[in-house]
Amino acid sequence: MAAPKKGKSASAQSRPGRSLALILVIIAALTGGMFASGHTTPRLGIDLAGGTSITLRAVPEAGQESAINKTNMDTAVDIMNRRVNGLGVSEAEVQTQGDRNIIVNIPKGTNSKEAREQVGTTAKLYFRPVIATELSGPGASGTPSPSGTGGASDKPSDKPTDKPSDKASGPEATDKASGEPSGTPTAGATSQGRAVTEGLKAADTPSPTASGSAKPSPSASADPAVAKLQAQYAALDCTKEADRAKAGKGTKASDSIVACGKNSQGQWQKYVLGPAAVDGTDVDKSKAVLNTQNGAGWTVTMDFTDKGGKKFADITGQLAQKQSPQNQFAIVLDNEVVSDPYVRQALNGGTAEISGSFGQQEAQSLANMLSYGALPLTFKEDSVTTVTAALGGEQLHAGLIAGAIGLALVVLYLLLYYRGLSFIAMASLLVSAVLTYVIMALLGPAIGFALNLPAVCGAIVAIGITADSFIVYFERVRDEIRGGRTLRPAVERAWPRARRTILVSDFVSFLAAAVLFIVTVGKVQGFAFTLGLTTLLDVVVVFLFTKPLLTLMARRKFFASGHKWSGLDPKSLGAKPPLRRTRRPSRPAGPVDPKEA
Repeated sequence: MAAPKKGKSASAQSRPGRSLALILVIIAALTGGMFASGHTTPRLGIDLAGGTSITLRAVPEAGQESAINKTNMDTAVDIMNRRVNGLGVSEAEVQTQGDRNIIVNIPKGTNSKEAREQVGTTAKLYFRPVIATELSGPGASGTPSPSGTGGASDKPSDKPTDKPSDKASGPEATDKASGEPSGTPTAGATSQGRAVTEGLKAADTPSPTASGSAKPSPSASADPAVAKLQAQYAALDCTKEADRAKAGKGTKASDSIVACGKNSQGQWQKYVLGPAAVDGTDVDKSKAVLNTQNGAGWTVTMDFTDKGGKKFADITGQLAQKQSPQNQFAIVLDNEVVSDPYVRQALNGGTAEISGSFGQQEAQSLANMLSYGALPLTFKEDSVTTVTAALGGEQLHAGLIAGAIGLALVVLYLLLYYRGLSFIAMASLLVSAVLTYVIMALLGPAIGFALNLPAVCGAIVAIGITADSFIVYFERVRDEIRGGRTLRPAVERAWPRARRTILVSDFVSFLAAAVLFIVTVGKVQGFAFTLGLTTLLDVVVVFLFTKPLLTLMARRKFFASGHKWSGLDPKSLGAKPPLRRTRRPSRPAGPVDPKEA
């Protein structure tokens, strides 16, 4: 009878309890981590948990109907997808519908309110020089301040400082938000018009436009454009939503505009802004950083493209030579000022840092808008609907019933065909199910994984893949028994052959799941991810649980004796007679006959 290999492999075969103890420790550790995190159930996607669905329609600017094309729509989808995921909203679906609509689905239980605000803010991002600004609304105090007698503050308000920055982008790469509202009474319409005129006078030096060319600002003459701007500024009340919606509409990047924004006290203030100096596409990346070295707190850093760095250096060089608020630039998104930092020195290194009294959420929100705010098209929010989980719940219920039926059929087949061996298979399926559930629950808060209907389908398909691995191994063992070997050596001899087959099969399944995950988008990725995860877990369960458990069961009399209900009965399997070692007959003692020799 052939004996199993000796040495290190034999030692491992004789101690299957180690592998079983290891996988039990893994399950206990993962389960403990799940309860410690407080996330004891997998996070559900929008089709199962409900959420918010936003429909956005591309609106062409004057004379730019051809801009609505597949390339720009795909670019907008990519930017919106990165924008909502930059807020930590995972499993959000962003896809086109028709030739000019984009649908954004945001799952329930995520930061959907902020995501809706930023996704709905879909116009282009611009950096514009500030010409004049004042508080807006009934009872607001503060005179228009084109010359710096009392400028409105940026959202993160702070005193100006000349402390050099540690960044290598220039002598001072930090734009400090500063200024204090004036306490003088609000000026009338005549004073407001005069403020705009004086501001335009002060800004009469050439300013780079969005295209990089120099264009002088309107002078204080009786220019119709200046008069129109004065009238718009005087009539603008930023506390009224209708006024904010109309501000800046129908203007070009090269036009001076009026706009609204909020200061750090939550008060609305209105601006006159010059032509766009830098486009949002000129920002390469931006991020929120906690600066602990000089006590600046949360700051927002910006890295510009080569072309954008030159534009930014030009505009900051011009603004640094002027007085407040003429040394401010406004970051404008959807015609609303989201930040208006002051400039102390020209920033020539292609990077900049905005600092002030930022909170973490404010800094991350601004950094996200700077990184993903520049869309190639302007969009209008057509509809916002709340998606209920009723339909998804019904489909999930039907899917779980289908999965339960499939699992019951697998178990029935195992009981009828493998009998006692079905205990090992069902125990392995249970371990695989526990590991899958716990890992999915942990992946929700860890990487934002959300369980949707396709992901549930992937888990159901994995039942067949896992059962297939058990069947391959069991059949190898039974083949060895048919060849005349007893159970214990049959279990060890069958393992190397079955192991190769299982690894090749699982590798092909995992490769298919990986390719599907890479080349697809949306819900199909959930199916691919779950399929790949369960395929990896199948390898872990077979190696650390199924094989060691079968080795232990082979030592029990019920299996080792080949009981007819064990599924390993040599008689019912048509086994050959047991293999025996043949020995040559021993020679008799005494003299040997020369002929026999």
